[in-house]
Amino acid sequence: MQLTLEFGGGLELLCDSVKIHSVDVDLPAEENKLTMKHLLAWVRSTLIKERPEMFMKGDTVRPGVLVLVNDCDWELSGQLDTTLENKDVVVFISTLHGG
Repeated sequence: MQLTLEFGGGLELLCDSVKIHSVDVDLPAEENKLTMKHLLAWVRSTLIKERPEMFMKGDTVRPGVLVLVNDCDWELSGQLDTTLENKDVVVFISTLHGG
């Protein structure tokens, strides 16, 4: 499945400072759909190059990370259960900044 993943607010630093990634993600074995839960596990193992604990806590994103799926807050579409489709755009933005 082809997806565009965007990282902002400092999260791009965890991915070799690359903000936009065009990726192909395989469906999990014996699954006919890709969910955000599967995508987050894939991102952690494939794209995050350092300090994954700054991006994820358990099997979800850390508090303070805004997640948008096609410009819609994932909290409105089911969070980890959100089903992704081909060509979707998923944006991760950290809202936490030092001061």
